[in-house]
Amino acid sequence: MIDSLTTLAFDYPPRQTFFKKELVNYLLLARDVGFDPLTVKGSYAGAMGYGQFMPSSYRQYAVDFANDGVIDIINNPVDAIGSVANYLSVHGWRANEPIVVEATPHEEADASLANQQLKPKHTVAELRGAGYLPADTLDDAAMASLMALQGDEGLEYWLGLQNFYVITRYNHSRLYAMAVLQLSESFNSNGN
Repeated sequence: MIDSLTTLAFDYPPRQTFFKKELVNYLLLARDVGFDPLTVKGSYAGAMGYGQFMPSSYRQYAVDFANDGVIDIINNPVDAIGSVANYLSVHGWRANEPIVVEATPHEEADASLANQQLKPKHTVAELRGAGYLPADTLDDAAMASLMALQGDEGLEYWLGLQNFYVITRYNHSRLYAMAVLQLSESFNSNGN
């Protein structure tokens, strides 16, 4: 961990400011939690634990979900799961609401609306008016972002709703968010 963060903080100019802050947060975390900063393992970019939190996220969002008096997302999967849930909750997760809905484009659908931004920008009614018919019933006033993603059988269109946006706060990639969603759905459909 310390090698990754120091290398990125001092030898990677494009993101130097970010990684210097993460290095400081890592050292503060080591002090606060009481671990040796020279022994913790992490990713090449300084993420750690089951949930791959950056040090600043660990300090801000990690919780003692196991109720054992220790916040440990590195060795305790219960704390890690609770911490990811806390992260999603703080960023606006809405329980029992849809995440994404597939949409069928009409022939003259406005393709320029796809992949503009992660944050929902248009109402479902606006996207329907632009030629995208949601596969499921959605509130016309709900905010959504239109995504065009390459699927097994060609281009697929999806309406990303608030909960999809929340997943992208964890990792700023619509592909990552869709992979996480589809993986979780495969667990549910298999009864695992």
